[in-house]
Amino acid sequence: MEFRLLGSVALVTEGGEVALGPAKRSSLLAVLLLRPNNAVNASRLIDALWEEEPPTHAKTVLQGHVSRLRALLAEHGAEAYGVELATQGSAYVLRMPESLVDAHRFEELVGLAGVQRRPADTVRMLREALSYWQGPALTGTVHSRPLEAAAGALEEMRLASVEALAGAYGQLGEHGRAAAVLRTEAVAHPLRESLAAALMLALARSGRQSDAIDWYHRTRRLLAEELGVDPGETLSDAYATLLRAAEPVPAPRPAASAQAPTPEGLPRAPRGFTGRGAELAALDRAVRAGDGPVCLVTGPAGVGKTAFAVHWAYERRAEFPDGRLFADLRGFSDTPAPETAAVLREFLLALGVAPQRMPETVDARGALFRSLTADRRLLVVLDNARSSEQVRPLLPGGEHGATLVTSRDRLGGLIASDAATPVPLGHLPPPASRALLVSVLGAERVAAEPAAAARLARLCDGLPLALRVTAARLAERPQWTLDAMVGELEDEQNRLLLLDVEDRGVSAALRLTVQQLPDSAVRLFRALGLHTGSDVDRFAASALAGTTPGQASADLDRLAAAHLLTEAVPGRWTPHDLVRLYARHLAPQADPEGLPRLLDHYLYTGLAADAAAEPGSQPCYALPADARRPAATREFEDRMAALDWYVAERPALEGAVAVAAALGMHDRAWRLALVQWPLMLMRIGDGWTPLLEAGLASAEAVGDLDAQSRTRALLGWILHEEGRDAEALVHLEKAPDLAARAGDAISEAIAYVNHAAVLDATGESERAGLLMLHAAALADRTGHPSTQVLTLQHLADHCLKTEEYGAALAHTLRAGELAPPDAVVVRAQLQIVRGEALAGTGRLEEAADQLERAMAASEAAGYTEGTARAAAHLSRLSADR
Repeated sequence: MEFRLLGSVALVTEGGEVALGPAKRSSLLAVLLLRPNNAVNASRLIDALWEEEPPTHAKTVLQGHVSRLRALLAEHGAEAYGVELATQGSAYVLRMPESLVDAHRFEELVGLAGVQRRPADTVRMLREALSYWQGPALTGTVHSRPLEAAAGALEEMRLASVEALAGAYGQLGEHGRAAAVLRTEAVAHPLRESLAAALMLALARSGRQSDAIDWYHRTRRLLAEELGVDPGETLSDAYATLLRAAEPVPAPRPAASAQAPTPEGLPRAPRGFTGRGAELAALDRAVRAGDGPVCLVTGPAGVGKTAFAVHWAYERRAEFPDGRLFADLRGFSDTPAPETAAVLREFLLALGVAPQRMPETVDARGALFRSLTADRRLLVVLDNARSSEQVRPLLPGGEHGATLVTSRDRLGGLIASDAATPVPLGHLPPPASRALLVSVLGAERVAAEPAAAARLARLCDGLPLALRVTAARLAERPQWTLDAMVGELEDEQNRLLLLDVEDRGVSAALRLTVQQLPDSAVRLFRALGLHTGSDVDRFAASALAGTTPGQASADLDRLAAAHLLTEAVPGRWTPHDLVRLYARHLAPQADPEGLPRLLDHYLYTGLAADAAAEPGSQPCYALPADARRPAATREFEDRMAALDWYVAERPALEGAVAVAAALGMHDRAWRLALVQWPLMLMRIGDGWTPLLEAGLASAEAVGDLDAQSRTRALLGWILHEEGRDAEALVHLEKAPDLAARAGDAISEAIAYVNHAAVLDATGESERAGLLMLHAAALADRTGHPSTQVLTLQHLADHCLKTEEYGAALAHTLRAGELAPPDAVVVRAQLQIVRGEALAGTGRLEEAADQLERAMAASEAAGYTEGTARAAAHLSRLSADR
């Protein structure tokens, strides 16, 4: 996390820049950041937030902005960085490490540059300081006097730093660089005489005396025209110097330094390294693409980042003749991370700095390190970094070397601040996994059981650490077959235990990753062990963790940044298999209310999805009296969005039914079994019977007659579509009576019409017609349009079979009047029946028009069955004409 004042006022996290909202909120943050850890009185804040006289309710508005800013900071994990917006009487104070503010780091580096003895160190510090500027200071704030004064003071410091940088370049004899730095600012600030004077001298010393004299006269004219004044003492003295000098003014050059040693700090080269050809090539390209590149090797715990980095470093030793430095930053370790000062001390000692000449402070050591590495082709490997902040002070200077950082975190901040190039490492593909097993067990043993070797790779999730542990266990037991190890690992309860050996293993690696996360992300990770599906969206995660979807989204992003989750589909996060097992291992430590909250989340969201997928239809259940409303319920724009949600959540919903039943929450279980009914009717052959049978068992367990009726009516229809009519009729014959006993006329009408439709399909046409008429009469009595449409549609279908085409047409026309405009599938179904009825009466042109429209509507809605039925009838019509 960092705060920016040198450009647009911004709060930046590893996920990117946070939207602060209106200008007054940016202004509030700016004033507090200008005085971090100091109380700022409300009246001073009000003066800064209003350009003119503040309104009478200014204090209330200020409090609102403070409250929202405080919520934004909390939402993005500011507490983990030591940031807190506190109230102190009638004032506010932003408590924080000042190093998080770019303006503080800028001022600190400028101060250090001013006391350096070597011009090269001054140049490097000032260049680094000026790199923090991304535009005019305090951009995006209101135009009030206090903020404009603060922005002016920062700009003045920036310009003074530019002049100091040019002076340091001049001391090094690099007058061309000094002139280039000064010219840009002199053009932007043409009336600043000190800039013009410095530029004139730099131009003259670089052999461009005529350009220098031209610049003087240009500035003199501007001063006269704009301000009506003559050049001041500084500019006049510079001009006199130009006129006196026949040659460019010489500047001292630094003495050559002694030859520094060539450090070799890499650990032992990894044994049995295999694969990663594409990633090694990507790293080659990244290193060769820029000056002084920073390359970021990221990936989950156990994926082999350190082995990859060290292997590459050994392979490319010839490209770094000035040495290799290595530091284990222990960002994900049981032992504390080394202090930055200690790492820099080791680096400086390796570069030949005598202990007695070692600088005392971190900043001084960093400056000396950057100075010594500025012109060297040196490789620095920073292994196991936890954060971007931990890495930045250890980056070398210059443009000839390279830095290789490894981390379990994505370190987006390093990408933003230092243009680091990510080189992600994923799980090994099957051929590389097999090669790793061969490197430990030998080709003969692996070749003897190729299928078992492939299965081992899958059970180890393609994770190099898991594969090495498995191979080590097999190497210790030469009498074991690979197939025997497969049998052991297939037991999910014991798999993680088998993938640990001594002090190494998957559980240990994942534990170290999790323990470095913010508390809210840890809570969510544990809660994910309770989840009933394979992937999760922010709403389900919110229910599991008991937070808002916004906080859940931030925590999901944090888990993804730590490579514990993958956002394979936008908005849905998935753990790899071994991570999922580890989350289950931690689930007993999760909030026990997480699972009940998840079930209720699915109940609420399911009703919203049903309403979007089948507008106007009867809700498939009423919510239980004790159902807890989620913090937020997902909204669905249209039918397709709802169907997509059903598809994505199908495994989780089926798992939720099983879990609810196992917990004795049968009132939830039967509802969750029914909630996907629109998808069931769209994909009727997708094997829904076991789910509905489980729902029926739960409905019977709680003795809910209406639930039993609804479940049997739907289950009977599904069984009929599967060709299991005898079983279907058992359920369909019971469903109407159960609904009648429950006193639900709508459920009763639906049960009758489903029963009648199956009877019609099995040849009992006369009985089917009577039941359909009864169902239609029941539906009319309820006055529920969706149920009326359903019964009329089936009645029309029945009339088609009995060749009563006029009646069929009348029923579809009446149903069309009752159907809501957004019930696209129902309207397509009615158009198909209407088309067939019109064809039966000989009105073939009208029939074709209806069927073509029905086919287009079905295609647009993803209703493949309707598309096929309409197309088949159109084909027959074409043959008949």
